[in-house]
This record gives sequence, structure tokens and C-alpha cells, in this order.
Amino acid sequence: MNAHTLPPVSAGTAPVVALRDVHKSFGPLKVLDGVSFEVARGEVTVLIGRSGSGKSTALRCIDRFETIDSGEIEVCGLRVDNPQLDLRALRLDVGIVFQSYNLFPHLTIEENITLAPHSVKKVPKREAKTLAARVLEQVGLGDKLHAYPEQLSGGQQQRAAIARSLAMQPKVMLFDEVTSALDPELTGEVLKVIEALAADGMTMVMVTHEMGFARGIADQVVFMHRGKVHEAGPADILSSPATPELAQFVGTGL
Repeated sequence: MNAHTLPPVSAGTAPVVALRDVHKSFGPLKVLDGVSFEVARGEVTVLIGRSGSGKSTALRCIDRFETIDSGEIEVCGLRVDNPQLDLRALRLDVGIVFQSYNLFPHLTIEENITLAPHSVKKVPKREAKTLAARVLEQVGLGDKLHAYPEQLSGGQQQRAAIARSLAMQPKVMLFDEVTSALDPELTGEVLKVIEALAADGMTMVMVTHEMGFARGIADQVVFMHRGKVHEAGPADILSSPATPELAQFVGTGL
């Protein structure tokens, strides 16, 4: 961290997500090397960096898809690094959307969305259907309730995957390269949905290569380089990087 360091979160406003000196290795490969950052309620934090910089691993550790070797991760008051963590409680608070949509192909979009609220949160079926209709409207797919995933474009499938996460009414949304498999037009429609969520005050952490989008939406940009947080600050660090590494990344990433 250097010139563009964010001010500390003030007392009384505990961060929704906090990573403190997080280390993670896959065998001999050190992927996270003392990573620390915080995300305040209603804030959009964008993780950027080259492939292999550790950004997607950091995101996956927040939702305990990966366990860490040392350090602390706290999400919505839960200690994610605690081996006794109630995973179900964490997953109720955190929604995650990957670049692959992971929709069940044999279920309609409505069935894909109602599955978790009904089976995990015990939401009655009728109420779950109402919820599905609402979140699909939210992502601009109100007319696709009874369609199957294969009948949707890639961008529509990704928006349906976002709707499925929203149906669990999470406190935090994680997005891991959600547009990397889409062409520019479909990318735009997915990013519009994410912009609307940000405008509604959803707390989000996202990994993206879309620098223009990051510049427009991020409250905080975290540039990762070789497993470390190399530079972090408001979105204008993308226009005035303090380090040659970020300057080079932004120069090649636009």
C-alpha cells in the first residue's frame, strides 16, 4: 500500500467484509501473500490485476470456497477462517456469481431461482415464485420465468444467475469475472444489472477486467500484483496510478 491508501473505517461502522493479513498457497505456489482490505456497507470494491495475481482466489476465500493458511477473514460478523464456521449461515449472507452460470439445465429459470429459497430458507413455494418473478424483473428477464437455460443467450443466463443469487436476499454479492465469457453487447447488459444493484446500495466485491466499468462503479479499487495488495484507493487511482506496475496494467488493460 502506498500513496493512495484508503482511510480506516471509522468506529461504529464495522466493515461488512474484512481480510487481514491473509495467506494462501496451493502446494509450493504462494497465491495470497499477506492480503488485507476492507469493504464498508453499501460499497463496491473492485479487484483488478493480471491473471495469477490472486484476485479470484481472494474472492473465493471470502465465501469459503477456498480455505486460507493464515490470517483472518470476517464477513457480516462471521469469522470465515474459523474451522467451526456455520457455512450455511455464511452462504445465507453472501451471494456469489461466477463466469460460468451454473444454472441447472433441466430446470426452468423459475425453478432454478426458487430452489434455494424453498429448500434452504424454507420459503413457501408460492412466496418463492413471487420472489423469483420479482428478481427476474429486476434483471430485465420478467418474461423468461418458464424458459430453460438453453433457450437464453449467454448474457441472459448470466443475468438469471445474478437473479438466483438475489433471491436469497444476501447482504453481500461477489462477482468473479462474470462477463469474461460474453461478447461486448452481452457484457453491457450484465454490467447494467450490476450498476443498478450498486445504485440500490448492495455491498459488492467484484473481480473484473472491465477497466472502464471499474472506473465508473468502484468506491474502492484494489490492485493485486503477485499475491499482494500493491495499490488501493478510490477509482481515480486508475487515472493516476502511484506505481509503475499499476500504470503498466492500466495502460495495457484498457
